[in-house]
Amino acid sequence: MENVWIAFGLTVFAGMATGIGSIIAFTARRTNYRFLSVVTGFSAGVMLYVSFVEIFFKGVESLTEQYGDYWSHWINAASFFGGMLLIGVIDNLIPAAENPHEIHSEVEFRPLHDPTAPFPEFKSAVGTPAVTEGLHDHSPHHHKLMRMGLFTALAIAIHNFPEGLATFLAALQDPSLGVALAVAIALHNIPEGISVSVPIFYATGNRKKAFLYSVLSGLAEPVGAGIGYIALLFFVGGNNGVIPPHFMGILFGGVAGIMVYISLDELLPTSRAYGKGHDSLFGLVAGMIIMALSLLLMK
Repeated sequence: MENVWIAFGLTVFAGMATGIGSIIAFTARRTNYRFLSVVTGFSAGVMLYVSFVEIFFKGVESLTEQYGDYWSHWINAASFFGGMLLIGVIDNLIPAAENPHEIHSEVEFRPLHDPTAPFPEFKSAVGTPAVTEGLHDHSPHHHKLMRMGLFTALAIAIHNFPEGLATFLAALQDPSLGVALAVAIALHNIPEGISVSVPIFYATGNRKKAFLYSVLSGLAEPVGAGIGYIALLFFVGGNNGVIPPHFMGILFGGVAGIMVYISLDELLPTSRAYGKGHDSLFGLVAGMIIMALSLLLMK
């Protein structure tokens, strides 16, 4: 039972990082894009290394006793691609109003820090002339902005459901592994918090409301973990309330697939967009090295 609370606590920590992104948007005078590039690449490095070196093989180990050496590898591989398919379907059915990891310019951030600064003018959705090219559409159409911010928050929340369950399951099996995954997902959630809070601030002028919605989008991770765990206990849990090892093996394969998809589809493209030169690669390799050292030292 102790591991359950540790796992849930780590999932809450990872989800609440969207609030950190919101705080950064409202307090940082300048956005350090190269830093965001490195930490986003770092997050991808941790996720990829953990997925391929630890979680994927934990799936095989958990399946071998029930299905034997041959079929355990087949089932694990199927679970891995099944996890990728699941998050891919969610990604396509529930797209964000705009890319949650797209870069916001300095012009967009200025009114967040200085109430006297004029709101930037942007290219509107109905084809009015663009004053500033290459920026998000934060024109003074407040209803449109509020809708975009809320839709982005909802989309991120739904995307965070499987991430929360993945963090929870990893921590449930191995708390040290859960810590690494929670940190990686927390770093990945920071740009998402910025993406929710910026349009809502422009729509309402209310920092507290923008912060609240960014936090609520992150709360989907512990909610997803809780609902998923209760459902697993109800449908496949034994009399002692423990999820069978072979079923945990299938889940581990799926978790690995989800983490790899997030890294390749979201984190690495975002890291390259934020950075210059090899910033994203430095972050990626650093994440893998730190993760490898952590796993070796804990053995």
